[in-house]
Amino acid sequence: MQRRDVLRLLASTAVISALPVELMQSLQQARAQSGPGGSLRTLNAHQNLTITTMSDIIIPETTTPGAKGAKVNEFIDLLLTEWYDKPDTDHFLQGIAEADATSRKRFGKAFVDCTTAQQVQLMKTWDDEAMQYARALKAKPTGQMLPPPANFFYTVKRLTLVGYYTSEVGFSKELGKTIIPMKHAGCAPLSEARS
Repeated sequence: MQRRDVLRLLASTAVISALPVELMQSLQQARAQSGPGGSLRTLNAHQNLTITTMSDIIIPETTTPGAKGAKVNEFIDLLLTEWYDKPDTDHFLQGIAEADATSRKRFGKAFVDCTTAQQVQLMKTWDDEAMQYARALKAKPTGQMLPPPANFFYTVKRLTLVGYYTSEVGFSKELGKTIIPMKHAGCAPLSEARS
């Protein structure tokens, strides 16, 4: 599956269980590339903290690790670095800057400097806008694409869910599923069927 195909499917997929096996394999391979404790290549420290904070509010730690524990921020950084085209990466980074601008206008400080209640309030507003886009997308006939939403929170939310549920923590511990094998040995012998 080509990188562009994966990104197009990510843009149109709302539910992780609906992801095709080939897409899940590609995303798990991308997740493996981010490796343990990988260094960030696209997000700066402030941008990373913003994405980490947002993703951890979306999927907080419970009896299993949340988005922060699953290193969703590193997964998003990898996608921005290696999978997104420069205009798409720039658009995402601009979205972080706009989120901070909205936060400063409303609360007089950057998103990460707000209280948790203020952060949740902002995110609910952005989520309402994102869900308007999702409803419009669902109403479109199959195969028709809408332009991406104006607010980048839709992308953050989608990437958080995909990053979390393609991680070992999300897929195995949270969902209790087995990670799809990265390879298929076609020459493996099959047991004879018995009557």
